[in-house]
Amino acid sequence: MDLPRFVIPAQEAESMARGSKLTVLQLLPSLVNSAKGLARPPISHYHVGAVGLGSSGRIFLGVNLEFPTLPLHHSVHAEQFLLTNLSLNAEPHLRYLAVSSAPCGHCRQFLQEIRDAQDINLLITSEPDSNQFQPLSNFLSHPFGPHDLLPKHVPLLLEPHDNRLSFLSETHLPSCNGFSDGHGELRYAALEAANKSHAPYSECPSGVALMDGEGKVYKGSYTESAAYNPSLGPVQAALVAYVAGGDGGGYERIVAAVLVEKDGAVVKQEDTARLLLQAISPKCELTVFHCG
Repeated sequence: MDLPRFVIPAQEAESMARGSKLTVLQLLPSLVNSAKGLARPPISHYHVGAVGLGSSGRIFLGVNLEFPTLPLHHSVHAEQFLLTNLSLNAEPHLRYLAVSSAPCGHCRQFLQEIRDAQDINLLITSEPDSNQFQPLSNFLSHPFGPHDLLPKHVPLLLEPHDNRLSFLSETHLPSCNGFSDGHGELRYAALEAANKSHAPYSECPSGVALMDGEGKVYKGSYTESAAYNPSLGPVQAALVAYVAGGDGGGYERIVAAVLVEKDGAVVKQEDTARLLLQAISPKCELTVFHCG
């Protein structure tokens, strides 16, 4: 069985376009329906697919994720998935975006976390008269974003982050579920994710690392929005990594998780992380480490 793919290398994208007698840009909307088929919306049953072209020439896919029994604000929108996918793969900028449905206000706002977001070009494939990419500024004409709250030198989403966090005491790390020894790599993966976290508004970066039954690790970084509510939690970001980098299996295959967050943070992820993980993978054990 072919595994789902969420990143297409630049050379392969060019080859696919030539084989279809298209440009790479024309290829994007042709992939949207395939992306929709990878979505996981068990509540709404409304599949959304997003396909983006990065400045490297690589193509990225994004889909919406919903989690049974949980409130809808825990969901991941396809555009959020897409941007997280870019971030996980160190893609510096999103140039073009084709999406199956018009981005909601939530997602138009989330896209503002990218520098020069107004220059991202967008095409909505479900609109019959929409056959040309248009700048995001046409869809959000009076944006509120990082430029309203942050100094210009602060790194934005998709730009390198180093929050310079470290564990409070390497000699007094809690021993819980074996994480201080046999699964030490999981806490350091979560620390790495926390150090890449985009949290300039609360200054409370955090990261999560998940492990499946085969020992494969998936990392996710907390990502904030200037409008606050569209922010994406670290567990959701790690689940994007799981869906994008796994074999298409269910969440019950996740057996362990580590959350790393700042000691004394005003934005705490622990309770929300436990709630989400308990709902989707009851056997998953979560361990929390604090850093400073």
